[in-house]
Amino acid sequence: MDNVRGFDEDRTGTDDEAAYAGGTEPVLDIGSDERRMHVRAYNHWVSLLQGRAYPSIEDLDPASIADFGPHSVLLDFSRGIEDPIIAFLGSALREECGLDSSVTQISQVPSRSLLSRLTDHYLQIIANRAPIGFEAEFIATRGHNTMYRGILMPFSSDEDTIDFIYGVINWKELVDAETQAKLDAEVAESVRAAPRTPANAPVWADGPSGGFDGAAPEPEISDTGMTVDDGSPMLGASLSDQLMLAQQTAAAVRAHDTRSRATLYRALGRAHDFAACADADPAGYQALLDDAGIAVQLRAPMTPIVKLVFGADYDKTRLTEFATVLSHARRAGVATGGLGVFLDGFEGGIKGVVKAERALRQPASKAQADPADALRSRPTLASVSIDTHVATGDYVVLLARAGSGDTLDIVAAIDDDSVLTHRAMRAAS
Repeated sequence: MDNVRGFDEDRTGTDDEAAYAGGTEPVLDIGSDERRMHVRAYNHWVSLLQGRAYPSIEDLDPASIADFGPHSVLLDFSRGIEDPIIAFLGSALREECGLDSSVTQISQVPSRSLLSRLTDHYLQIIANRAPIGFEAEFIATRGHNTMYRGILMPFSSDEDTIDFIYGVINWKELVDAETQAKLDAEVAESVRAAPRTPANAPVWADGPSGGFDGAAPEPEISDTGMTVDDGSPMLGASLSDQLMLAQQTAAAVRAHDTRSRATLYRALGRAHDFAACADADPAGYQALLDDAGIAVQLRAPMTPIVKLVFGADYDKTRLTEFATVLSHARRAGVATGGLGVFLDGFEGGIKGVVKAERALRQPASKAQADPADALRSRPTLASVSIDTHVATGDYVVLLARAGSGDTLDIVAAIDDDSVLTHRAMRAAS
């Protein structure tokens, strides 16, 4: 049985597999240690996103990746998810599993091979629609205990459907119990024989923090190196400070490609707070726009706000969505610091808010004239006696075949398709 665990020498915590739960967007805790192969693979995947939901498969060339390409596999789901095709298999992974070129589909992969450890997770990618990292150990086909760590990342050929999955895996074999016991004994003996060194300096009883009951807690630092934003409103801050805080939160969103819903909501909340602060300081707001080279848009007043916060080079579609969210929040009278709660409670989240705002912007549709009114004044072209079971004054579609001369041979009366009848009436009117 596989035992989920990490590599002892660089394990920094538990890497939970990302999953949707109760509508929560998946978050991959990939870490930031560039010594790990799966971290470098994930960073490469992020670099190929370019504002899209998934990287394009056309931008991926595993054979040219000298770093982790030999430890990777590319699965092709374009013909179905039941038995995907192995489009690429790295040389190191192929050699480790002892596979030749005849293995071209997942169903042909041996069950106790290292490749099966990687491909066993591919259905989770289809369900989660986000990268998945995992680590465990198992007894390989050679009978050795093997520890491995891997990652699976989705790719698309149309920017919407996940029809390719790229996986990268690293591994190491453990020695048998007898050899390990000998190594442990030798290490323990070396430690006992090593000379002890005295402490280089005494401990200060009245050092820099002497006289304090406890040190002030340090701010929590995120993976991006910035202080973690708790989303609370920044009261009394200047317009520039509000913008700086909003930009820092938005930078975390850009780093994670908006896959953390909580981070995205915080960034939008900061942008909403900044918009309120800009209303109170129009001159300062205009100066910020001038410095950034962003023009005011009267028809879309929130677009300059999101460009200042997220960057004018950010994905245009997302900028439009974010501006629509801020416009709807202003229309709904959402208070400063309350946008996150508003989005959490709105059905459909950001997508639902965008849909609601766009529906409010559309003018009421004009009532279309009833085509029956226009047809009542039309002269009768011909009268035929056919039993169609249609009430007097109602309409029916007749299907006719051109006969000799100017005659039409009626072959069918379609009186049970109201949609077809209504379409024919509109066309005739």
